[in-house]
Amino acid sequence: MASVEPVLPPMSERSNILRWARKNLFGSWYDAILTILGAWIAYWALSGLLTWVFTVAEWKVIVVNMRLLMIGQYPLEQAWRLWVWLALLVFLSGNSLAIWGRGSRYAIALLLLPVVLAFVFPFGDEPRKWLVILTVTGLAGWGIGRTSPEVLKRSVIAGWVISLPIIILLTRGLSESETGFLPDVRTNLWGGLLLTFLLTVVGIMFSFPIGVLLALGRRSELPIIRWFSVGYIELVRGVPLISILFMMSLMLPLFLPDGWTVDRVIRAMVAITLFSAAYLAENVRGGLQAIPKGQYEAAEALGLSGAQTMIFIILPQALRLIIPILVGQFIAVFKDTSLVAIVGLLDLLGMGKTVLAQPEFLGLQREVYVFISLIFWVLSYGMSYLSQQLEARLGVGIR
Repeated sequence: MASVEPVLPPMSERSNILRWARKNLFGSWYDAILTILGAWIAYWALSGLLTWVFTVAEWKVIVVNMRLLMIGQYPLEQAWRLWVWLALLVFLSGNSLAIWGRGSRYAIALLLLPVVLAFVFPFGDEPRKWLVILTVTGLAGWGIGRTSPEVLKRSVIAGWVISLPIIILLTRGLSESETGFLPDVRTNLWGGLLLTFLLTVVGIMFSFPIGVLLALGRRSELPIIRWFSVGYIELVRGVPLISILFMMSLMLPLFLPDGWTVDRVIRAMVAITLFSAAYLAENVRGGLQAIPKGQYEAAEALGLSGAQTMIFIILPQALRLIIPILVGQFIAVFKDTSLVAIVGLLDLLGMGKTVLAQPEFLGLQREVYVFISLIFWVLSYGMSYLSQQLEARLGVGIR
């Protein structure tokens, strides 16, 4: 059979840089003026920013206080425990990228990021060694995941489920004796990005099932369950998060018996979880309402019970539809953790304020807050990018 030559579009329709610029940037005289004006503003802003970053900014405040910004006052001799569970997360991330993101062009780049940071930034010998170990661990997880992706799916999911107890166990410790195995590290020593990360993970992990149950309860036919769910959702959504944090930190001890106390970090985790669950419940309810009635009727025709219909038919479709909203809620939880600084917890933002209180670094607010903002942006964009990959994988928005 004769080979079919590809049909090229006419010369006038073929795209190149000059034709694209002529069509989109200089299509008319006012487009040309706006393009030139925008280019001048971008050059002015970018040149000023780069000049400040490379010649004016004093980044010594970040280098000297990197440990405080990352882990707070966590004992240095026990910091290996944090590296261990971080290596576990990197290994599971490598598995997940190999199994569910095999077509991603950025998988290897993400796994090589720790070793790049190790040699770009002025870390000490110990952190640099651990960053190299993280890269090796991530690549090992990626390689193992590519060997048998279908077989390892359930194991990787189980690994993510049990990772949170392992993280809490390694961070907090087991033994009250300083000489015992995994000595206890009090939560008042947790701080910086470590505390922000733990508050975010606990808030997301526990608010999700509570939010799903509240959404189902709001649609329940039992009046008591429906009224309770509606009352909880509307009450929590009607007050700001800072008020719940103050209630948990200041008012809760008044209702406890004498001698009883609840750790401040636990209070903050509970407050964030309860607050996020109310908003997540409304998001899930929107997904449930988007499922057509025919899905219920088809499940009933197959003889499925109400619980089976909801678990195997309705909820998977509803959660698939609201992936962008859920990830937006998770990003909001991550950013809202900065409010715990108001109740005395030194998260990343609170630790930044502590760094600025040092006499030798007075007046360096811009450097500290730019660094903190960059961390928040990178992690938030990472969650957004992963959600987009998950949407593409599940075909969200494609019939």
